[in-house]
Amino acid sequence: MIPVTRNITLDDNEIEETFIRASGPGGQNVNKVSSAVQLRFDVRRSPSLSGPVRERLERLAGHRLTREGVLIITAQRFRTQERNREDALARLIDLIQQAAVAPILRRPTRPTLGSHKRRLEAKGQRSSVKKLRSPPPTE
Repeated sequence: MIPVTRNITLDDNEIEETFIRASGPGGQNVNKVSSAVQLRFDVRRSPSLSGPVRERLERLAGHRLTREGVLIITAQRFRTQERNREDALARLIDLIQQAAVAPILRRPTRPTLGSHKRRLEAKGQRSSVKKLRSPPPTE
């Protein structure tokens, strides 16, 4: 079991890892060792996620989500397979933690009567300052 939040834990069976050859640094091993990790997590079929968390996770995943609802995270930042596995899992946990936080709904408010009056007074003062800048009328 992988703990994500207090309410969400992922089963090890829900995560599928495949190893591929990484691009980038690796020295002589880069063409011989499959050190990059492709982590797959089926968002739509996961029993660990509730409906709202699932929807937010699908929205957050963006282009990393396939049509079937599988989230694919590719990690190839490090040279070793183990560190790339940890990186991919940490990124998945971070995404799920972000999705677990419900957004705070904004309640529309109106300006107070006092702030409305102060704004109009300030506009009037600014207007009078600008009027005083103009040259006197010629007769």
